[in-house]
Amino acid sequence: MNMSSRIAYTLATLFVSAPALAAPPTVFIPEGSANSVLMVQAETGKVLRRINDVEAVHGLAGAPGVPYLVAGSYSEIPREDVASLEKPSTVSADDHAAHHAPKAAPMGPPDAGISLLSILDAKSGDILRRIEVPGAVHHTAVSPDGRFAVATHPAGDGISVIDLATFGMTAFVPTGSMPNYAAFGTDPNLVYVSNTGNGTISEVDLSRGIVRRNFIAGDTPEHMAVSPETDRLFVADADAGQVLELSLSTGEKLRTFEIGGEIHGLGLSNDGATLFVAGRGEDKLASVALATGEVRTATLAPEPYHLTVIPGSDILYVSSRAEPVVWLIDTSSLQTRETVSVEGEGHQMVALP
Repeated sequence: MNMSSRIAYTLATLFVSAPALAAPPTVFIPEGSANSVLMVQAETGKVLRRINDVEAVHGLAGAPGVPYLVAGSYSEIPREDVASLEKPSTVSADDHAAHHAPKAAPMGPPDAGISLLSILDAKSGDILRRIEVPGAVHHTAVSPDGRFAVATHPAGDGISVIDLATFGMTAFVPTGSMPNYAAFGTDPNLVYVSNTGNGTISEVDLSRGIVRRNFIAGDTPEHMAVSPETDRLFVADADAGQVLELSLSTGEKLRTFEIGGEIHGLGLSNDGATLFVAGRGEDKLASVALATGEVRTATLAPEPYHLTVIPGSDILYVSSRAEPVVWLIDTSSLQTRETVSVEGEGHQMVALP
């Protein structure tokens, strides 16, 4: 074998034996009143695609390895108008017709309007299906095994449960006054729902469609973050400007972290050692060292709102409620690295590897 052949053979061997490089994470940003979802490259903020025709999208959820994203609309439509909705271009005519076939009596409050969940392909962003649910949707969540999705209905005092294998609604579970946020731990059958109107967290058994337990959680519990490894649930008591640390096993309050002002989004660092808090009321971003309870803050204005930690990186995405912008934040320094311009306002963001 001559020298040039040997080099070619060596290079070919390296290419075959080298592991495939992982694609960089993608962040999906719901743009609220713009009726769209923006897809960006996580590390740079480079825009990849804008997904249109997702009306009043507020809640958006997914999970690693799950092929779908679930987008919730904060608007309602009259029941009689549902059948006339335009078919998404990526949905077959047969599926669309089957979806609008006559159904049994609707679940949920009898006086609720109809809102729509949009099922998106987690790779391409294509809209695959629409699912009717009873009333405006605030937030959504997807179980870690991809079996269930849930949507919170603040005006209906409960959640819708969706089977992602059939794209059918299987239950409406009353949880409490003004359910706001939903979060899963490692058990795909259990979801935690914050009831802002009565200061409780409901633990919902999705297979049975029942509330197992209720925890007391301050006055106005909203966003949450779950740490299954440490058996902890972190809850934003929004109006009080506090984060509550609860035991998942007992529901007991273990610690209170004083942030100050109205707070909104929460997120745990990749190693679970730090909790990030959006301080909307006082234009700041806070980080809580969970080992010591030390709270550190940095100015971030105006009105930091939703946030999400990028998996496998040192970047945190934070949206603004007052301006059409999302900040890319260094998780160590809490300083802004880049910004992404959005349309409308950035809501419940999802970062997938």
